[in-house]
Formats: sequence, C-alpha cells, structure tokens
Amino acid sequence: MDVKKIVLFASGSGSNVENIVHYFGKNDNVQIAAVFTNKRNAQVLERCDRLNINAIYFNRHAFLGGDFVLNILKEIQPDLIVLAGFLWKIPVNIVDAFPNKIINIHPALLPKYGGKGMYGMNVHNAVKENKETETGITIHYVNAHYDEGAVIKQVKTVISEYDSPEDIAEKVHHLEYEHFPKVIEEILKIQN
Repeated sequence: MDVKKIVLFASGSGSNVENIVHYFGKNDNVQIAAVFTNKRNAQVLERCDRLNINAIYFNRHAFLGGDFVLNILKEIQPDLIVLAGFLWKIPVNIVDAFPNKIINIHPALLPKYGGKGMYGMNVHNAVKENKETETGITIHYVNAHYDEGAVIKQVKTVISEYDSPEDIAEKVHHLEYEHFPKVIEEILKIQN
C-alpha cells in the first residue's frame, strides 16, 4: 500500500494536530507531511518542533495573494488536507486544485453556528446564549464558502442548563479528539 500523506493546517494551540499525529504515530501507511500555520507565534509550531513534524508559516499575501502555498502543496501532493483549528477561508485556487481532498472540523452542528467569525469560544458562547440542549462537531469537506461543504460526519453531545461555555468547549474537544482521527483514517481508506 502506498503511504498516504496528510497536510494539516492550524492557527492556534495545535491540540488537534498533536492528537492526529499521535493517532497515526505507529501507522507506517500514513505520513504527516507538514503542518501549515498562518500565525508566527502559534503554539502549534512548538508542538511540531517537539513532535519532529515539518512546519511552515505563511502570511496573508503568501496565502491569498498568489500561488505560494498552492505550489508547496502541489510539491507535497497530499492525499488529504486537514484543517485542524485553521481560521482563514481556503482560497478557491487551493480548493480547485484539491477537490474533495480538504476537510475541516467545526465545533458545532452545522448549519447552526457556522460562517465567518464562528469558531472556538464564539461558537460555544452562542450555543449557551441560545439555550441549546445539544451541540457537537461537524466534519465536512471544504468548498469556496465558510462551513458549507458536504457533511462527512456529525457527532452530538448533550448540554445541561448548568454547563458553562467552557464546559461545552470541553465536551466538544472530547468529541474532536475521539472522532476526527478516525474519520481521517476512513477517508484515506476509501481514496484511490
């Protein structure tokens, strides 16, 4: 079997990145080819250093102003591009170059609480304010619009009226850590 290459994109602490790296750590058929980040001081860079993973920082112009990031991705030829807490919208040139090969995880049950600015605690605060009785994660393909790509998997968790936004965040993180690597593995199995 050919080794499947994954590229990860992250903007923050990189806890999902580390979870994915550990999940595939003993799998010789999967390689984490690189982690891309748009934040020079993102904690994910420290994690990559510790985990011996190649990390690439880029600025807004390199991402949106031309083909710099696209050209690096074309060189790597990943089987899957995984957005693991990446906050910028993926430009059309990258979406078009990797059709059905870019996935994202969203910390809510889309289509609720999706779109620009809906990430992290912004989502969990909105869920709490609206007195939702459940939330969860949505793993979906990426298209040219925020959080509108085809849904791959949704997993729910119950919210009690006593849960704070931080409690909700913790419940959602547990779902992310448990399900995201498994979904990645399933997608890689079905790709030819």
